[in-house]
This record gives sequence, C-alpha cells and structure tokens, in this order.
Amino acid sequence: MTPTPVIRPYRPGDREALDDICVRTAHNGQDSRPFYADPSIFPATFAAPYAHLEPELAFVLDDGLGQAVGYIVGTADTPRFVAEFRAKWLPLVADRHPAPAGPPRTPDEAMIALLHHPERMLVPEVAAYPAHLHIDLLPGRQGRGHGRALMRTFLRALHDRGVPAVHLCMATANTPARAFYDRLGFHEIDVPDPGPVTCLGRTTGDLEAW
Repeated sequence: MTPTPVIRPYRPGDREALDDICVRTAHNGQDSRPFYADPSIFPATFAAPYAHLEPELAFVLDDGLGQAVGYIVGTADTPRFVAEFRAKWLPLVADRHPAPAGPPRTPDEAMIALLHHPERMLVPEVAAYPAHLHIDLLPGRQGRGHGRALMRTFLRALHDRGVPAVHLCMATANTPARAFYDRLGFHEIDVPDPGPVTCLGRTTGDLEAW
C-alpha cells in the first residue's frame, strides 16, 4: 500500500532533508545547484535558522515513511527573530560563509551578503504583518494540496499564538508560487524598491474558505 503523506512538527533529524529541499527549490522554485558554487548558503539563510531558533513553528510534509519532502518554517515576531539571527545563528555559520570583502561579485556572494545582513528583513511597510514564513516542497510533491495543508497548519499555529498577520517575500520571477499564494488569499504589499522580490501578506485567520 502506498504510504500516505502527513504534516507533522519538525524534528532535529529532519535537518538534512530540510537543507536538501531548500537547495533543490531555491532558484526561483528550481534546483539551485547548477547556478551556485556552494548552494548550502540557501538553507543557512532561509531554512535552518528558523528550525534552530523557532522550532515550534517548523512543520514538515512527511512522505509517510519518516522522510521530510516539504516544509514550512517561519517566525511569529520578525524583529525578535532578526535580533536572535544576528546574536545566536550567524556565529554558527559565519566561518563557512564569510562576508564578502566588498560589493558582491558573484551569485554566491550576493546570497552570502543576505546572510550577513538579517536587518534587511525589517521593512517598515510589513510591520503590520509581524510574522513571516518560507515554504518549499520537492517538485514531485507540488500541485497535490500539500502546500495548502502546510500553510493551514502554520497559520493556525500563528493564530493560536495571537499573531494577527503574516508576510513573505518571494522571487517575482517565480510565477507558479505567486499563483499559489494568490489562491490562498495573500495580497501584494507595496514596498519601495523591492528589487527582485515581491512582498505578500494576509491575516492568520479566515481559513474556512480553504
């Protein structure tokens, strides 16, 4: 019988799977390995710190055999997370990903610069959406309702903690992801000079229509 995928809380043993999922979906939703010399910079910036600093808000899609094949991670309080990222997370990974000496010259250096500047997450226009998230699923698990289930689990966890709204920043070029977020009730937040990303937000309630 085919195992049934389930949503469950993150466990420390999922760390390697989270890293792999992140690397394989980091380039506008596609595999980042052909484009980066060391794609481990992606999970070090966008996945692992959340599981490390706020594991109670980390959930995985388990393939039914114990293997994580998708995840959603995030924080309930972006300003607090930024402070903890700098104080508690960056010292753990800075040696492997040292800050560029000058302006970034390669795609890898551009990502490393983001790692070393967590304050980039403090955007005044999203202050009314104090939580933020990252969600990724392996390609073979997409389009089957699992992303919706992960999002519902995460938003309910935020709502239960009294967090009113959440935001995310996505690569504007990733049009399938934008269509997914639109279906889940996210709306665009106007942010000056956002660069290659689009910021979206929504409340943590109103899940009944899903």
